[in-house]
Amino acid sequence: MPESPEVEALSRFLASEAAGREVREVDVLEYRVVKTRGTPPANIAGRSITGAARHGKHVELTLDEGALVVSLGRHGWMRWRTHDAAPDSAAADEPPALAALALSGARTLEVTDAGTWVSIGLFVVSTATDVPAIAKLGPDPADPAFTRARFDAAFGRRRKQIKAILQEQESMAGIGNAYSDEILHRARLSPLRHAAALSAAESDRLFDATVSTMREAIAARAGLPIDGLKAAKVASMRVHGRTGEACPVCGDTVRDLAFASTVAQYCPTCQNGGAPL
Repeated sequence: MPESPEVEALSRFLASEAAGREVREVDVLEYRVVKTRGTPPANIAGRSITGAARHGKHVELTLDEGALVVSLGRHGWMRWRTHDAAPDSAAADEPPALAALALSGARTLEVTDAGTWVSIGLFVVSTATDVPAIAKLGPDPADPAFTRARFDAAFGRRRKQIKAILQEQESMAGIGNAYSDEILHRARLSPLRHAAALSAAESDRLFDATVSTMREAIAARAGLPIDGLKAAKVASMRVHGRTGEACPVCGDTVRDLAFASTVAQYCPTCQNGGAPL
């Protein structure tokens, strides 16, 4: 799942490469991606892209009139082609393009989905906050304006597992399954702990780990080619996706835990006093 560090790098790339280009044509190959049927993506043909921005895990292409917002969902991404290639010309091992924007300057921006079901969405709106999921987003820990007070407001004394709260976009924007595992490992906290049970010291560690993990990841992804961001994310993980490997901090074996319709990877020694969950 794309999360804020990779989506931030993608939006910065688009702000640099797509801004100033005219949308010549929009080709939607999968009608289910269109979420604003009254204003379909074809309506933006002839408009110019003026910039790009990230909202949680969404990408906004700002236009000279309105905006195109892309919800990347679980397996969505974008592909930048420097020629007038047709969307179906992708290599066999590349995910299929479900929509494509032909831009001036012989560039094509494709919206892809590598999943077995359609998870991406395209919204043609006046402003990004017209997209319901963006309107409901909580504070973003990557934002310099993010404060401890906003963090405490998101967690409160809720009787809910902290991993679930980290991924709850209405509480904390931009974090998914992978980075929530990394945050909890850094904070030395079990994914099963409830927010209401955290001590003051544990809350301090969780706040510091949340902010530092997300901001350091964004800094690390800056300037990378967008087709290499997924690999960079995978390579940076200390526990997520590392089941059976040695924890880089203590050497214990990273374990897998399935609970409450999600899966977590964690270190028993670092996060649960040495006892497997």
